[in-house]
Amino acid sequence: QVQLVESGGGLVQPGGSLRLSCAASRSIANINTMAWYRQAPGKQRELVASIASGGRTDYAESAKGRFTISRDTAKNTMLLQMNSLKPEDTATYYCYAWLMSNYWGQGTQVTVSS
Repeated sequence: QVQLVESGGGLVQPGGSLRLSCAASRSIANINTMAWYRQAPGKQRELVASIASGGRTDYAESAKGRFTISRDTAKNTMLLQMNSLKPEDTATYYCYAWLMSNYWGQGTQVTVSS
């Protein structure tokens, strides 16, 4: 089992940046897949970016070139650096891990607005 706690959300102006963190309750070194999802009001939850234990990353088209996912195994933390934020990035962002089952964090709100 693993508990996941997100932080780093907030209100930012268009064009700004935020860095989201996902702190895990155990070592993430052998967690094969970790990811960030987001869900906007009235919309389905969607994958933003994923990172495998070997370091391979994948991004949604909307995130490519603007977001960077990474993991720090020494700190048992996954990060999402978000640059050039747009109003359409407004959503609750969730940390996800696959460890023989699906694990989710409680979410952190990101609001992009002037």
